[in-house]
Amino acid sequence: MPERPGQPGRPDEPDQPDHIRRTVLVVLFDGVQSLDVTGPLEVFAGAGKAPGAAFAYRIRTASLDGAPVRTSSGLTLVPDCALGDGGPPGTLIVPGGEGTRHSDARLVDWLRVHAPAAARLVSVCSGALLLAEAGLLDGHRATTHWSVCDHLARNHPRVAVDPDPIFVRDGRIATSAGVTAGIDLALALVEEDLGRDVALTVARHLVVFLRRPGNQAQFSAQLAAQTARRDPLRDVQQWITEHPDDDLSVEALAARARLSPRQFARAFRAETGTTPGHYVDRVRLEHARRLLEDTDEGIEQISRACGYGTPETMRRAFVKAIGTAPAEYRRRFSTPRTAHTTRAFHR
Repeated sequence: MPERPGQPGRPDEPDQPDHIRRTVLVVLFDGVQSLDVTGPLEVFAGAGKAPGAAFAYRIRTASLDGAPVRTSSGLTLVPDCALGDGGPPGTLIVPGGEGTRHSDARLVDWLRVHAPAAARLVSVCSGALLLAEAGLLDGHRATTHWSVCDHLARNHPRVAVDPDPIFVRDGRIATSAGVTAGIDLALALVEEDLGRDVALTVARHLVVFLRRPGNQAQFSAQLAAQTARRDPLRDVQQWITEHPDDDLSVEALAARARLSPRQFARAFRAETGTTPGHYVDRVRLEHARRLLEDTDEGIEQISRACGYGTPETMRRAFVKAIGTAPAEYRRRFSTPRTAHTTRAFHR
């Protein structure tokens, strides 16, 4: 295989601190989730093929003893080397999977000793459990797959677990939620290293968005809340989703469900796990985000279409929920229309 720029021994390899992060070491173990490995790996590998990427990432996979590992789906992965032979970690990626539930003490010990030397420490999905066992997340904000957030918080009280975002950056430590969130995080790291154009090229090739913001919820409003058992309440949930600009007060929604406001509020919370007001807020915010990301509609028009009424009301909702104003959100996360066209990389 021809040597690409950025590999060891190249005279044009830049001697600068950020280049250290472009040495990517992916940890493998029995029971690893294959997509947690291949998703980020494809992003970093793709960045080396993108026009404008002057230096590629040097990517290696490693298991404790260098032996093949069996993923949670039964796929066998053959690592490049043993962890001890992987060289100094630049960006160290710890994927998740069933193997994190009953972790290998030797792997946790290796992480405890060697991971602090990494320029960037990254976990995908339940890989955060391994970092936490090694004491590497103590005092840090972190996230993981929604199904193990409670486990992480309960067993590691010194970790500030945030169950909502798809990924969290806290200094040199980055943690992500489920498998696709690992791709979002990897794209964010590529954008940080090589710029938006390179990251966008990778996103186009993989046919994914560049990029979902880290503080986007792991679930849409409809998935985050349980589906009500009774038809009238399910119909109300659907109505809210389809009519965010309508009167969605408790009184109006209760009338649609043919219940008194008090009965409706009590039943809605009991069956969905959230209040009507909170559900409406999430639906409106989610709808506004989509319009900001995918359309050229003005802020005032979007605020009306999402039921906020005025740009100022929408601005306050955005600042409260995600810490940024709608205009800044659009600037950072809108996807050019051409991004919806899939193109092959230039070879």
